[in-house]
This record gives sequence, C-alpha cells and structure tokens, in this order.
Amino acid sequence: MSPLRKFAGLLGFFVFVGNAQADFEEDYETKQWQELEVQLPAAPRADGLRSFYVSAASDNQFLIDQATLSVGSDGVVRYVLVVLTPGGGRNVTFEGMRCATRERRIYASGRRDGMWSKSRNNEWSRIQDVYANRHHAALFLEYFCPGGVIVRDAAEAVDALRRGGHPDNKPW
Repeated sequence: MSPLRKFAGLLGFFVFVGNAQADFEEDYETKQWQELEVQLPAAPRADGLRSFYVSAASDNQFLIDQATLSVGSDGVVRYVLVVLTPGGGRNVTFEGMRCATRERRIYASGRRDGMWSKSRNNEWSRIQDVYANRHHAALFLEYFCPGGVIVRDAAEAVDALRRGGHPDNKPW
C-alpha cells in the first residue's frame, strides 16, 4: 500500500473517531435531567418512623418515615422527614435528595390534619454541612449517598438507617 493511501486511510479513521466523539459529547451535553412526577405520600405513622443521628449540637430528634423512602429512576431519594423538638414542636416535610448534585428540595410540608401543603419554593438547594443544623448533610453523607453515590434502592437506605450509617462509610 502506498504511503499516500495509508495516510488517507489514517486521516479518514481520525475524522470518523473525531466525529463520533463530537456526537457523543453533543448528545451528553444536550440531555437534560428530567425529574419524575411526584406523588405526595400518606401522612407518616409513628410505627414507621426510624430515628437517625445528626450531631451532638442538636437536641432535636430526626426521623425518617421508612414507608415513604424511595429511590427514583431520576436519581432522587424521596422521603418524609419528621423533626421533633424538646419543647414539643413537630415539623414534617416530604423531601427529595439528588446525590449526583448534592442538592435537596422540599415538595410539601405536613399539616396537623395529616394533609400536605405544597412548597412555595420549588428550587433545588445545595446541601450544606453546618454544625448546628446538619440533618440534610447527615442524610447525604451517612445514609443515602455514601461517597456521593446514590443507594440502589429503598431497602439499602432503610438498612443504613437501621445500622446508624451506611456500611460503605465505615472505617476499616
């Protein structure tokens, strides 16, 4: 084969690879993340609540309603969070967490009558690991997103809550 033909063949190969790479990158960049439609769950029941540790800086009790835990095909862990204060206050929210982006959002807040009030703020917000109020960071780091990777399913998330943390986070 002549050197000119080898060069032309090689050039054609690199043009093909370059075009395939450009097509891949274009497809990757144009695919927008799409959140699944969310259905509001039933109000939490006391017998389905599982507490989790947040930090010594908070006297509040933090609980997840295990029956509402789900891992969606959109990469969102959804759950009902219940926060109980020492003074008797109770805050109930239906939330979502995106491990891939370290974000969370509140879909709705629970009312005393067991109904939900949809959140006025539909924005995803960055999860901060602040000392006194770190319950979202605790869920992200220690239970639902070990190493920044989403749990496979609700059973894995429930198991992490039961154990007091995800086994992938335990030091050897």
